[in-house]
Amino acid sequence: MDTKEQQGATTIGRTPSDNTLPEPTVDDEFRRDPNRKWWHGIREPGHALQIVIAAVLAIAIGMAVTTTVDDVPDAARVIIAIPGTLWLRALRAVVLPLIICAMILAVQKLKEMSSGGGGKLARWAVGYYVATTLLAIAHSTIAVAVGWVRLMQEMSPEDLDVSEKDQEMIAERQNVKIHDVVVQMFESLIPINIVKSLAEDGLLAVLITSVIIGYLIKPGSPIVRVIKEFEEIVTIIITWLVKAAPIGVFFLILPNLFRLKIEIIGQNLGVLIAASLVGMFFHLFVVLPAIYFAVLRKNPYAYWMTNSPAWITAWGTASSAATLSVTMKCARRNRIPDSLAKFALPLGCLINMDGTAIYFPAVVVFLAATQGITLNGADYIIIVLLSTLASIGTTPIPSSSLVLTVMIASSVNVPITGMYAVVVAIDWFLDRFRTAVNVSGDLFAAPILQKVTKMEFEEEISDEEGRVGVV
Repeated sequence: MDTKEQQGATTIGRTPSDNTLPEPTVDDEFRRDPNRKWWHGIREPGHALQIVIAAVLAIAIGMAVTTTVDDVPDAARVIIAIPGTLWLRALRAVVLPLIICAMILAVQKLKEMSSGGGGKLARWAVGYYVATTLLAIAHSTIAVAVGWVRLMQEMSPEDLDVSEKDQEMIAERQNVKIHDVVVQMFESLIPINIVKSLAEDGLLAVLITSVIIGYLIKPGSPIVRVIKEFEEIVTIIITWLVKAAPIGVFFLILPNLFRLKIEIIGQNLGVLIAASLVGMFFHLFVVLPAIYFAVLRKNPYAYWMTNSPAWITAWGTASSAATLSVTMKCARRNRIPDSLAKFALPLGCLINMDGTAIYFPAVVVFLAATQGITLNGADYIIIVLLSTLASIGTTPIPSSSLVLTVMIASSVNVPITGMYAVVVAIDWFLDRFRTAVNVSGDLFAAPILQKVTKMEFEEEISDEEGRVGVV
């Protein structure tokens, strides 16, 4: 953590002699000369342009191989994926330490604020995330019900047959009931064993526990100093992982594209992909920027581009949790107050799933339309309500929405057919876009929350320049 931030967080009780010059930190190397052009940083390890080039190169190579080779051996895909898998595992390894440190220190700082600043921020953050999720589901459901469903065609009985292998998977996922999801969501808030939650990546339980611990620790406690030291260690690790991002993203995308079978994408599946992507792009480039501009009166697209390392990493990893460290670094460089970022971004990582919310109505209507089933208004209301619940309850890991898709479809009496296996086959592709939308939504939320809460954070804003992406 930047020394100036540490000083800002501990200004109470300091004497003038304590105000020494800050020592250089690992983040100093990322500071930007405001007169330098955006392409001049291409040689810097982990620069956004390097990540973009790596992603484009992986897509080009993957598409070339997919269209020229009938079948890529599984061994080749697995071996090629090793560098990317190791990088992703390293990112996932720092998620829990990052959430614990960030939430404890954020709550400590929020406690110092007058007039209940911490509670005010929490209420606005949860309310904002739920509101944008409802907006995402609403416009996705309307678009699918009014327009996209007309382009979907009923499939033949042969295409709807379920193989024996797929039947076992579907039967297992159909056992998930609505009340089970509700109960599981609330039970995930309170761990029965915090050590087990740490071992099993129970992120929501860890977050709640960290908030409680942060509130109970006395200001100036030695534990706080230990946590700050540990956060600095995590920051150093994150810095090196960000530098390795172009390599990691390349080797994550390339082997996944080897799985893409162009010939299986018929009209129905093409409409599903188009409906999902158009809904996500509409939310990302119209809805969220409109809210951002209405609140801040600033260019939302310029801001979004400065955060390109985060949403490109999200696209490559398909995991909001794995991207959290990069997301928080982008927020810091865009001069988002430290306490706000440490509180709002981990919370958004767990409950702000706008991309997933957009996807649920599209895939349920797709499963219905391919069987010739016409959904009525009541069915769409149920889809909206359950999609809201399911998107909040979805874990921030790759393809976690597949199980909940079966639950929502079953709730509106849509049988699960062989087309579900096709959805599973292309889910990895759409999951990357969902994650990029989710992470972008978190980053749009941070400055909006700062504005609407009218809370004072000036003393802890980093002095790093915001030019970290392609601008």
